[in-house]
Amino acid sequence: MLNKLYYGAAFYPELWDEKTIDRDIALMKEAGINVVRMGEFAWSTMEPHKDEFYVAYFVEVIDKLNKNGIKTILCTPTPTPPIWISHNHPERMIVDENNVRMVHGGRQQVCTNNDVLRERAGIIIEKMAKIYGSQKGVIGWQIDNELKGNVSECYCETCKHLWHQWLEKRFETVENLNNAWGTHIWSQYYETFQQVPQPLKTPLAHSPSLSTAYKLFSRDLVSEFLNLQVDVIRKYSDLPITHNASMNHFIDNEKIFENLDLVAFDFYCTSRNFSRMLANLDLYKTLKVDKPFWLMETAANFSACGLGHQTVHNNGFIKAEVAAAYALGARGFSYWLWRQQSSGIEQTHGHIISSWGEHAVGFENVVEAGKLKDKLQKVFEHTVPAKAEIAITYSDRARVFFMTEPLENSGFNYVEEMMKWYDIVLNTGMHRDILFENSDFEGYKLLMTPYLPYISQDYMNKAVELVDKGGVWIIGPITGTRTVEQTINRDFALGKLEELAGVKTLYHYPITDSGAIGNAFGIKAPLAGWSSIFQCIHAKAAGVTEGGVTPDLPFITESSRGKGKIVMLGSMPSGEQGVKMLRNVITHYAKAAGVSAASDVSPGTIAVPRTGKGFSQWAIINLDGKGGSVSIPQNSKDSFSGESISDEKVYVEPYECKVIQYSPDENHFGVSEQ
Repeated sequence: MLNKLYYGAAFYPELWDEKTIDRDIALMKEAGINVVRMGEFAWSTMEPHKDEFYVAYFVEVIDKLNKNGIKTILCTPTPTPPIWISHNHPERMIVDENNVRMVHGGRQQVCTNNDVLRERAGIIIEKMAKIYGSQKGVIGWQIDNELKGNVSECYCETCKHLWHQWLEKRFETVENLNNAWGTHIWSQYYETFQQVPQPLKTPLAHSPSLSTAYKLFSRDLVSEFLNLQVDVIRKYSDLPITHNASMNHFIDNEKIFENLDLVAFDFYCTSRNFSRMLANLDLYKTLKVDKPFWLMETAANFSACGLGHQTVHNNGFIKAEVAAAYALGARGFSYWLWRQQSSGIEQTHGHIISSWGEHAVGFENVVEAGKLKDKLQKVFEHTVPAKAEIAITYSDRARVFFMTEPLENSGFNYVEEMMKWYDIVLNTGMHRDILFENSDFEGYKLLMTPYLPYISQDYMNKAVELVDKGGVWIIGPITGTRTVEQTINRDFALGKLEELAGVKTLYHYPITDSGAIGNAFGIKAPLAGWSSIFQCIHAKAAGVTEGGVTPDLPFITESSRGKGKIVMLGSMPSGEQGVKMLRNVITHYAKAAGVSAASDVSPGTIAVPRTGKGFSQWAIINLDGKGGSVSIPQNSKDSFSGESISDEKVYVEPYECKVIQYSPDENHFGVSEQ
């Protein structure tokens, strides 16, 4: 499972008769499918009544698939507990933040912290592991499905009890909690842990410290639920285990994958927002650098349910999406779903085969992308994705902080703001990684840390080491403005960062619509968001405000440390001019850090660097459907045909993928040759 390129789809044989299943297998071979995922919604099929088991239901179909060259990833069925678990047991159901109790229906309606659910999940999973753990054709396991994708925190009595235990473990004494949260404000002082409420609805809002702690507690317990399943499977199976996560689910991705064997994620992009798909690939590929990763779910044509739908993909887009995923290192690419469901909330969802058995819109695109996968398998056989020299930090903890404190009147969506930042970096043409908060920074030359309210000492130490070795660390905006418990710093506005950067924050306030203009790197742009305005102590101004209530003061500073530099970005430049300014900031400091010069890549096209022994490759892929070009090294050749390329540029047609090979002596795109 770890070395081959897989091309798959979600398959639900429990919904269809044997004749339809046989027809589906034949159509899968026509489409180039070599792996399916099944079982995640089939608990009621395998255990329709308590202790009445038909767990071997999938044995025959897995055997049929395997004989036709199609492997299986088997999923645990815990996202959809059967009715006998929830009927007449309201205490087992999730309670939302408005104190509304869920009922049976949909999925994820039962609290994953409930003892009965955990017990019954362990029983069904153990029986599955005994049967399928060594069955020929099964190549791996997926735990659950999109954990906390449809629900966020639960506020049931079980969670209340566990919440108090979690607090006691975290703080040891209630006095420590009171001191950390500053609970004398509004008389929120607690005498015991049992008095600390769950953050249900209040007249205004709970303390940010309490609300954020509850979200972190919930994420810890989700990871615990996943690991309980992992422990059961590993008693009977040594196959790799994964989960299909998402940046938008209510989880801690780093904890979720801590004990898993490979990384997998779901993302439903359209041909209009391809950069979001690239960002997800650039993020999840760095989560466990020594393990493979999969794009486990995406739409073959469009995503939909009874509540709405996305725009259908342009013809050819899937081919480009597949190429980008495999080029960036994905070992698997899988669609949801194979055959359209004829009932249920997702009966309108995009599919490869219709409910009545005909090719769906875009079937030819799926076939075309499958053929490209076969070509890429050959040309990528002796190369791996190159590690970038520049990185942006992403933090699930920061996302939680902003969910608690949106800061802006219209709300601050952390993921969307990070995507805007990513787009600017992407459009510089430089190869980039997105790193989770606890990632290793070794080998990077430019580190960007936007929107990270709390910076741990460990993170700070790693970033300072990068700077001391000659790198550049761009910090902010909003970064360092909170303590670990989401309170305001009491020493300096940005805590230890101010001493490191040689600055003092004079003012920290919402600068949007105040008339403030930033002047930096040859660009003037309006400033926006919660902003820090500085006094330089051991730093120099790199950008100064004009107008507004704090004119003629630095909002960007630069200081030297060791062989490198620390840059403070106190305020976010906005609008089209703001994008230009931030691009200038990034490219300027990339050059200062010694990041290899970006090649000339036209907008909407990417060039993914890959390295091998004695040679390197670029996978050049057009994703905007307009075609594009890339300046290439001398003495290159086409990896598909083996023919030499004499031109200085390679042109790609709309959604086309080309792979060129060249000597590793010439390094471009801000990559470290490995």
